[in-house]
Amino acid sequence: MPIRVTLDDLIVKKGLKARDLAQEVGLSETQLSLFRSGKVKGIRFRTLAKLCAALECKPRDLLDYEFDPADLEPAEEE
Repeated sequence: MPIRVTLDDLIVKKGLKARDLAQEVGLSETQLSLFRSGKVKGIRFRTLAKLCAALECKPRDLLDYEFDPADLEPAEEE
């Protein structure tokens, strides 16, 4: 999937520590680390909103997308 999490870039840019951000938004350091690494399949809008509020940013500042024509194909049933 061509969606990339760019949260690390923003954390560095703002000079924050991930552990402090996790505490501020009410996540465990493990949960934040999994999101930062892109190893999660989804994120709740409420969590995304908390991250945006804490970092004074927009969701587009935390995620990036590179077009892939395969994204327009019907999903396979499992």
